[in-house]
Amino acid sequence: MDKKISPKQHISLTFRGLKLLAKLPRPVLLSVGLSNVFRAAVPFITIWFSAQIINELVGARDQSRLVFLVALTIGLNLAAMLISSALGRWRDVCTAQNWQVFFNLVNGKMLDLDYTDAENPEIQQTRSNITQHMGGMGFGLGRLFGAYDRITSGLVRVVLSIAFAFTLFTYPVPGSSALAFLDSPLVVVLVLVVLLCNIFLGPLITARGGKIWVKANDINNKGNRFFGFYFFTMINENTRAKDIRIYDQDRMIDDSVRAGFPLREWLQLASYFDNHNAVSAIITQISSGLIYLFVALKAFAGAFPVGNIVQYAGAIMQFGEGFGSLILAAGELGNNNPYMDEILKFLDTPTKMYKGTRPVPAGNYEIEFKNVSFKYPGGEGNEKYALKNLSMKLNIGQRLAVVGMNGSGKTTMIKLLCRLYDPTEGEITLNGINIREYDYAQYLSIFGVVFQDFGLLPFTLGQNVATSVEYDADRVRKCLSQAGFDEKLAKMPHGLDTYLYKNFEDDGVEVSGGEAQKIALARALYKNSPFIVLDEPTAALDPIAEYEIYSTFNEIVGDKTAVYISHRLSSCRFCDDIAVFHEGELVQRGNHDALVANELGKYRELWDAQAQYYA
Repeated sequence: MDKKISPKQHISLTFRGLKLLAKLPRPVLLSVGLSNVFRAAVPFITIWFSAQIINELVGARDQSRLVFLVALTIGLNLAAMLISSALGRWRDVCTAQNWQVFFNLVNGKMLDLDYTDAENPEIQQTRSNITQHMGGMGFGLGRLFGAYDRITSGLVRVVLSIAFAFTLFTYPVPGSSALAFLDSPLVVVLVLVVLLCNIFLGPLITARGGKIWVKANDINNKGNRFFGFYFFTMINENTRAKDIRIYDQDRMIDDSVRAGFPLREWLQLASYFDNHNAVSAIITQISSGLIYLFVALKAFAGAFPVGNIVQYAGAIMQFGEGFGSLILAAGELGNNNPYMDEILKFLDTPTKMYKGTRPVPAGNYEIEFKNVSFKYPGGEGNEKYALKNLSMKLNIGQRLAVVGMNGSGKTTMIKLLCRLYDPTEGEITLNGINIREYDYAQYLSIFGVVFQDFGLLPFTLGQNVATSVEYDADRVRKCLSQAGFDEKLAKMPHGLDTYLYKNFEDDGVEVSGGEAQKIALARALYKNSPFIVLDEPTAALDPIAEYEIYSTFNEIVGDKTAVYISHRLSSCRFCDDIAVFHEGELVQRGNHDALVANELGKYRELWDAQAQYYA
């Protein structure tokens, strides 16, 4: 992502991202931090005591002290490793579902957004970008977490190694030694320069190589899109399989996927990254060798006991690795923060719809549209009203059919009724009070809706109907029976516990479009809301099943207020009231006989257009 960010922004984005991680359901930052403290500290126990044991062996060789040092080394290592293992286990438990939690943050925000924003193509594209970046190469929360892991481990190593190696420069070489020049400021400066090359230059080159993965991210995302299309197209037997076989499309798909993925460019970037790593490794090895030579020469000159070579060499190695981790983490944060900026801006998207506070009263309800007009926000054509000057009442217990051509405003009216949108002009009232004043969740609870584009989940049949893990089995069966699902239910291998589809269970049942529509209808009935809204509820049913639904519709709906949208006018005759929409306006309203008798009306035009095919 080619986006310039100032140092101040980098700091702000990093800390905001860490605050976001700190609010996760499990204490991932605390568990990783404590685990890294002990994990990084364990090598220093061995380094320190190994130096003391060697010094004792070449010095006084006190047997009791040697036994004590060895026993203490073993005991402390054992205790530290046990604590480290326990903390590592806690860390694993806390971080086991990190990726699911990261994606849930994004998905949860989509559910919290106003429905208007959730449908906004720009916001949908932003969400798609975020999930591709996270799922592809981990940019965003994944790489921020990785950088935090390196920083906590690196800081512990740096602090402890400085404490262990400090005396390397304070112990003087005896003045009589030919190697006394090792104490000169010039040599010390040269050693520090070599040390800085070891801890700075190598990691910086590696971090620079890491920028390559930012460039590679777009290639990776493109490759994932092609592979995802190829994979899901080939396994999806419900949609494209017949076309692939009839039109021999598999060769075209395979060739297009191969051509679409820029493999050569990907390999060039990978090679460039490997070259950076190779140069970094060479610099590290040369500078480490020079530092070890300096330590060995000072020990040879008698500046400190020979056992201290182990202490200083080990500390310097740990310092290099720790500081290198910090440099790499800083580089990773720099590469990652543009992606964090995208995530945080998405999560900062405000919810503008007023949710209301007034409780929805129990009992009967009357809804009225008062001169309601609506324009869809954003996108092309937003200057045109989808609904214009709509005034109508939904009476208690009424069966209202809504008909009209495509784009006439039928579904828009339902979305406004359910308050997925707020009117651009006018108001909708419930029992005389603007629906904006009611508690949003309570208001939604009074509607059971079957949309045209409804969706079922790959869970059990009973859970799909009840939309809950726990449910009333008898009530579910009754609702399925009312929806005409009795015959299919009898064939379900595990009854209500049968999984729909095969996403999670191999013996899951694939239901047809008509069967899925019946389940969706049963779901709306199970909710037992005072309003039931059916948007083309029988579009996928055969004529016999459709007739069965219509003939028992009054029994199914009971005393609920029902709104029924359909393109098939013959299916509206059971409704006592029909609203005819055309080009966003309510143009007619009445019962079937009165509307069909008006030869100049829109309803009669639609009726005649359909009836001619049945004559």
